[in-house]
Amino acid sequence: MRNAAFGMLLAIQFLSRLPVPLACPWTPATRRWAARAYPLVGALLGGLVAGAGTVLEPLLPAPLLALALLSLWVALTGGLHLDGVMDLADALGSNAPLEKRVAIMKDPQVGSFGILALVFLLAWKLALLWALLDAGASPWGLVLLLALGRLGGVGLLVTVPAARPEGMAHAWQQSLTRDDLALSALPALAFALCWPGGAWLAAGLSVFIIGYGLAMRRAFGGINGDIVGAAIEGGELWLLLIAWSWWSFVTA
Repeated sequence: MRNAAFGMLLAIQFLSRLPVPLACPWTPATRRWAARAYPLVGALLGGLVAGAGTVLEPLLPAPLLALALLSLWVALTGGLHLDGVMDLADALGSNAPLEKRVAIMKDPQVGSFGILALVFLLAWKLALLWALLDAGASPWGLVLLLALGRLGGVGLLVTVPAARPEGMAHAWQQSLTRDDLALSALPALAFALCWPGGAWLAAGLSVFIIGYGLAMRRAFGGINGDIVGAAIEGGELWLLLIAWSWWSFVTA
């Protein structure tokens, strides 16, 4: 239980800006429990955003409510995964050889492709969140959406090899097995089966992670921390699109 508790706190430290007032041990056991807790941390973040939505919904029109929720969403995560989106966009946009692309991802400076990717990602998230609210979707659906997004990150870590035998993604992979992925998936998939359209979201996430993983293996030979972070952001956008399609066409 001690390792499980430390693992949960470690996941909160890695995935959010929520304060954790102690140093968590970095051991194989705590890493395994942290990966298992990724969807739970996503659900926690989604719950905080949804709670704010419930309070603000009577006070704000849909465009401002969507902007407020997206701002809180980014603030709670500290934009940690957005950095991965920008680094990945700069690397892919360079059309450079593999070693150069890897070097670009490590460069702390952001190029034009990274800025464009950030702007369009946030614009699409804002538009889809606004459309969902306009369609009458409950903001509490974000609990499932953020949980599944982080489950996708665990899926990548378990099923796609690291591009290099170094870095954070490689370190996580040394401790993880498919059993950890299964345990990580249990609460998120159970919630998905109980939420309207949740099964479609879970199926859509699987398609996204498989396709994304194959693309990253082809482009970089595997994954790294930036690629996993970008997968979480891209997965959330893909899930928002599926959710909007569900509310617009299935429930219409």
